[in-house]
Amino acid sequence: PPGAGARGSAMGQSGLTFTDIHSIFSNQAGLAWLPAWAATVSGEQRFLLQEIRSVAAAAAVPTSSGTFGLQLHYFGFEAYREQKIGLAYARQLLDHFSVGAQFNYLQTRIEEYGSKGVLTFELGLQARVHPSLQLGAHLVSPARVEVAEGEPLPTILRLGFAYLPSEQLQLLAEVEKDLDFPIRFRSGIEYKLLPALALRAGIATAPALATFGIGLRLPKNLQIDLASQYHQILGWTPAFSLSYQPNSPE
Repeated sequence: PPGAGARGSAMGQSGLTFTDIHSIFSNQAGLAWLPAWAATVSGEQRFLLQEIRSVAAAAAVPTSSGTFGLQLHYFGFEAYREQKIGLAYARQLLDHFSVGAQFNYLQTRIEEYGSKGVLTFELGLQARVHPSLQLGAHLVSPARVEVAEGEPLPTILRLGFAYLPSEQLQLLAEVEKDLDFPIRFRSGIEYKLLPALALRAGIATAPALATFGIGLRLPKNLQIDLASQYHQILGWTPAFSLSYQPNSPE
């Protein structure tokens, strides 16, 4: 299924350096920095078509042995569906590094052709090399598992960084390489106009996308994130997330 989480959607589909619950969708290594259990639900309406929607839910719990997470993800419509169940684990290494992994069960169903399920995994790494600079790396499906004969799952490597010149401003830049497609670039910006209000924007290539959104911190550790992506041919894709994140890092 496509990526989930409105925070990353608003920032050019980036998120390799996230350290909140949304990192379960972009780089599981970020879960290692959670101070307490967290959960999120998100939805996306692809190109405003009612038939093409993405819905996801996730939760993570930090323990003395590391952080454990669960992700559920659905994408598609009546004739074509993709479902994903992911079990994640993340752990800090020393004071400035974290690693993460997620084992996935993916099921694809095509009307009149039946369904097939496969197992695959993801690996992630984060490094805090300076208070104002964070690095991230993420690898998806390195084993090239086939969903059909001659049709392997995409193997995708992503590298990126976040630059934080102040507590209010965060700049993200990432590069993505699918083994079967050209390099893709993503970048995003997040500015905390107020302690409870964040403004976001971003761009991505291949395909070209312009993105924007906002994040609202609510009482009782709740957060709402709203986003929209614009494709010059296919149009708008709105997205939302509702999260519970006690004292979440950014």
